[in-house]
Amino acid sequence: MRPLRAYIAVVDRMNYGIGRVIMFGIFVMMAVLLWSTISKFSDQPSLWTLEVAQFAMITYFFLGGPYAIQMGSHVRMDLFYENWSIKKKAAVDAVMVFCLVFYLGVLLWGGLSSTAYSLGYWGSEPFSFFAGLVTGAEEVGTLERSRTIWRPYLWPIKTIMCVGILLMLLQALSELCKDILRLRGEAI
Repeated sequence: MRPLRAYIAVVDRMNYGIGRVIMFGIFVMMAVLLWSTISKFSDQPSLWTLEVAQFAMITYFFLGGPYAIQMGSHVRMDLFYENWSIKKKAAVDAVMVFCLVFYLGVLLWGGLSSTAYSLGYWGSEPFSFFAGLVTGAEEVGTLERSRTIWRPYLWPIKTIMCVGILLMLLQALSELCKDILRLRGEAI
């Protein structure tokens, strides 16, 4: 059980730290939207503000997701769950986490494919493309840009999305480890 506790400690500490920093990202988004409003009233609207606000929200959502899972602040149907014993909650959570892990795995695969596409790869094996980038066998192609007038590159936000999904996957596995310990009757 020592490896489970070590894994929980590392992942929880990492996601807690990232989550505490990212929670202030809402103020970044608010500042960008405030600037957008001010610039519209001055008859010189900024072209970049809406997209930057969207990127800030995506960052806030994906990098804050693991923190929300860790804190138990995600949406849960508490109608029955609240009255269950700790072991029954752990058993149900342990089963349900496999659904979450499957979903996050599919989401990560799609995110990696989309990120590879944004870096100019048009094949169907994103892992081989990223491995080729590391070894020098592959090169970055034509970078995907947004179709808006501002035309920012999309690979940075897609990379953030993939990192956030990976962190959520690691946190879901940490929650599974906690459930296993609870089912064994051990304190966490």
